[in-house]
Amino acid sequence: MKAKIILSVVLSVGWMIATAQQTPVVANSMEEVLLLVQQNNELLKAGESQTEALKLQARTENNLSDPEVTYSHLWGNQEGMGFTGEFIASQSFDFPTLYAQRNKLNRERFRTFDAQQATLRQQILLQAEWACMDLIYLNQLQALLDNRLRNAEELRRFYVSQLEKGATNIIETNKIELELLNARNEARQNEAARVAKLAELKALNGGIAIEFTDSVYRIIPEYPEDFGAFQLEAVGELPEVNELVWSEAAAERQIAVAKNQWLPNLTVGYRMNPSSGGERFNGFIVGVSIPIFSNRNKVKQAKAERYAVNQRLWGTMKTQTAALHQLWTKAGELKKSIDEYSSVLEQQNSIELLNKALHAGQLSMIEYFVNVTTFYQSMQNYLQLQNDYQKTMAEMYRFKL
Repeated sequence: MKAKIILSVVLSVGWMIATAQQTPVVANSMEEVLLLVQQNNELLKAGESQTEALKLQARTENNLSDPEVTYSHLWGNQEGMGFTGEFIASQSFDFPTLYAQRNKLNRERFRTFDAQQATLRQQILLQAEWACMDLIYLNQLQALLDNRLRNAEELRRFYVSQLEKGATNIIETNKIELELLNARNEARQNEAARVAKLAELKALNGGIAIEFTDSVYRIIPEYPEDFGAFQLEAVGELPEVNELVWSEAAAERQIAVAKNQWLPNLTVGYRMNPSSGGERFNGFIVGVSIPIFSNRNKVKQAKAERYAVNQRLWGTMKTQTAALHQLWTKAGELKKSIDEYSSVLEQQNSIELLNKALHAGQLSMIEYFVNVTTFYQSMQNYLQLQNDYQKTMAEMYRFKL
C-alpha cells in the first residue's frame, strides 16, 4: 500500500514537472530571452561550476603540506635493557615568500578562468540573439505571406465570380489558383521554419520553451564609419583576447613563483624520547630542504610558456581584427543595400493599387503577376537584408553582451 502511494506521488510530481516544462515562457523582448537563457542554459551552468572548481583547485595548490606525526617503540634484545621510544610531530612548509607569489598567481588565474567563462557566455548569448533575430525575420515574413495569402484568396473569389459571369476564362482563373497554392505553401514553410527556430531557442534555454512573437528589431548601435576607432574599442573588450591577456600575466607571475621555488623548504617540530628507566628527552626539530633537483628547468619552462602565450595573444588579436574588418565591410555593404531597397520600395505601388487596376481592366493578368511577384520578392529580399545586417552588427558588437 505504501509503495503504491509513493509511486502515485512520484508520478504526480513527474506529470506536474512535465506539464510545467511544456508550457512556454512568454518573452516580449530579446532582452527577456537573453536573461532567460543566461539563467537556464545548461552549458553556462556547467561552465560556472567548472570555473569554481578550477579556482578551488588553484587555492589547494597553495595549501600547507599535511603535518606529520610518528612514534617508534624499540625493545632491547637482552633482559633488563627495557625499551626506548621516539615521538615526533613536525610541519613542513615552503619559504614564506613563495606563498605570497602563489597568491598573486592565483589572482591572475582567476581572471583567466572568468574570461573563459565570459567567452562561453558570449557564444551562447550570441546564438540566442541570432535565434531571436531569425524569429523576428520569420514573424515579419509571416505577416507578409499572410497578406499575400489573403490577397490571393480575395483575387480567387473575384475571378470565380467573373468566370461564372463569363467575364474571364479558365486559364486566368487557373493562374490565380496557382498563386493561391504558392502563397499557402510558402506560409506553411515559413511556419515550419519558425517552429524549428523556437525549438533551437528552447534548447538554448535548458529545455524550457519560449514563446517569442516580437517582429521589431531592438535598437542597435550605429554603423561605425571609422573602423580604426571601432577596432580599438572591440578588440580590447573581447573575452577571447582578455583570456590571453590574463594568461600572459599569469605566465609572468609563474616565472616569479619558479624563481622563489629555489628558496629552501623548512621543517619545524617537536621530538620526545621516552625510555623504560623513566628518562625522557624533549626537544625541537628544525630542518631545511634545498631544492637542488626538484626545481631544475622550471624557470626556463615558465619563460617558454610566457613566450607561447604572448605569441598566441598577438596571433589572436590579428585574427580577431581581420574577422572584425570582414564583418565591418559586410555590414557596410548590407547597409547600402537596405538604404537602396528602402528608397525604391517607398515609390512602389501597393498591392491594393495593383488590385484596383486589375479589376478596372487597366492591367492584364500577366502584367499583374509580374508586378505582384516582383513586389513580394523585393519585400522578402528587403527583410532578409535587414536580418543579415542585424546579425552581422550583433556579431560585431558581441563584446557588449
